Amino acid sequence: MLISNAYAQQTAALASGSGFMEFLPVVAVCAVFYFLLLRPQQKRAKEQKAMLAALQKGDEIITVGGELGRVSKVGENYISLDITENVTVLIQKSAVQTVLPKGTIKSI
Repeated sequence: MLISNAYAQQTAALASGSGFMEFLPVVAVCAVFYFLLLRPQQKRAKEQKAMLAALQKGDEIITVGGELGRVSKVGENYISLDITENVTVLIQKSAVQTVLPKGTIKSI
């Protein structure tokens, strides 16, 4: 009367039928993680790589440090950047943040 019945066999039978439903939230979290974090980051990296490959002499750029300048020489890993008259700086290609439209530096 004071001891309750043990229902262990019934719960084991229910748990064996819902194995896929237990992993569904994990799959959903992985899908959200991929579409919100990994995919946009891969797309941005691909765009950055294409931009760096297309750099050429005369392009106006902004570096990660905020310097504006005109590209005077493009090497394999480094770029010569003319900041003002008679001031040329050697920077890494990876330091280029944005390529500006031509004539932007004159308008500033």
